[in-house]
Formats: sequence, C-alpha cells, structure tokens
Amino acid sequence: MIGDDGYFGEEIAAGYDRSAADMFRPDVVGPAIDLLAGLADGGPALELGVGTGRIALPLAARGIPVHGIDMSRAMVDRLRAKPGGDCVEVTIGDFATTRVTGEFALAYLVFNTIGNLTTQDAQVDCFRNAAAHLRPGGCFVVEVGVPDLRRLPPGQKAVPFDINDSGWAFDTYDVATQAMSSHYVTITDGRAEHWSIPFRYVWPAELDLMARLAGLRLRDRWEDWAREPFTSESGKHVSVWEKPAG
Repeated sequence: MIGDDGYFGEEIAAGYDRSAADMFRPDVVGPAIDLLAGLADGGPALELGVGTGRIALPLAARGIPVHGIDMSRAMVDRLRAKPGGDCVEVTIGDFATTRVTGEFALAYLVFNTIGNLTTQDAQVDCFRNAAAHLRPGGCFVVEVGVPDLRRLPPGQKAVPFDINDSGWAFDTYDVATQAMSSHYVTITDGRAEHWSIPFRYVWPAELDLMARLAGLRLRDRWEDWAREPFTSESGKHVSVWEKPAG
C-alpha cells in the first residue's frame, strides 16, 4: 500500500543503498557525474527524485549547487545523514509538479526514476516541470531503460532479471497500457517475502514528444553515461534535451 513516502517508505529506505550497491560503485557514478557536471558548467542543478543522494552528493562535491525534490522523507533522511548531506537542499514533494525557487542550468532524472510516474500525464507534467525550472540554454537529462519486450513470447508477461540463492526478481508488463511492475522475492530462513513497485515504461520517441510539448528539443542521446552510441541493441539510454536560448 502506498503511503506518504510513496513506494519508498522506511522499510525500503532502510536497505536501499545496500540493495542498489552496484549503482554506487565509482565506475558507475563517476561517468554520470562527469557528464552532468559538464552540462551544468558551474550552474545550479535540480535532481528530480533525489533519493538517498547517490548522484546529488558527489555532484555537489564537484562544486555544483544541487537542489533535490523527493516525496520520500525516509529516503531524504538517509541523504541528510551522509557526509555532505547538509550541502544539498531538498524539497519534499511530487517531482512531477513541485516547484522550487530559482532557475537552473540542469535538471536530471536517473536510474529509471521517470518510470515511477505511472501515467503518461504525470510523465508529461514532469517534462513541463523540468522545463519551467530551466534557464534558457539549460538541459534536462533522463537515464532510463529501453523496454525489454523482445524477451516476451506470446502469452508471457514476466521477464526475470536477477536469480540467486537468496531470492529472485522479475518484471511484469502490460503491453496494452505500458504498465509494468518490478517484483522482488527474498528468501530468509526458508521463508519468502514479496514486494513490488509499479512503473510505466516509456519509449525514447515518446519521451521526445513529451520534451517537445514542454518546449525542449533533443540535443544528444547515448547508450550510457560514457557516451557510447545508442543503437537498436541498447538496453538503456541517457538523453539530453535543451531549452532553447531566447
């Protein structure tokens, strides 16, 4: 059941950094910080869905003023408890609609967070919100996976993405509505526990249309933060849309 913290309440926040440990590795975070810091060019940045600060904290440590928006107080509490957490200002609210004071050189969403908005209307609102915060010439960056629907044979709705001795994880898809959920089953002392988070998957071309509705134009699209070319075989993309100057 969704609470005041959305789907990332205390129970999830308490183990989030541990469960996503691979995403905190320097070789994962470093290229993202390099690209984002370059786009910000010293100007302030706005992270939508700032969470526990995986990206905001090292970006702030590079001298980029960072403001975050997040619905989950439990996640933000973890950010504030970390070294440098007091350097990142955070506003509690829905990042699709919450406005903060100021004009930003960069706004960004990472690690599939755009999918946490589970309707097309909310995702469109998010683009408009990002654009409203950007100064002319500013950029909006989104990192998100490409839907893995080629692995779905007729009649199948689930795709596993992690199987190990302590549990397994899989995604379920509804191709008619673009609704999906990530399911996690953990096994402890012979007992299985299940929890899931809903998403809405979205295609690159659909995101480009959302950007156009918000007055943004596509500047770059890569497969990853290292700026490898985006191809039909890419499992995700990092896309940059720009607010026209003037």
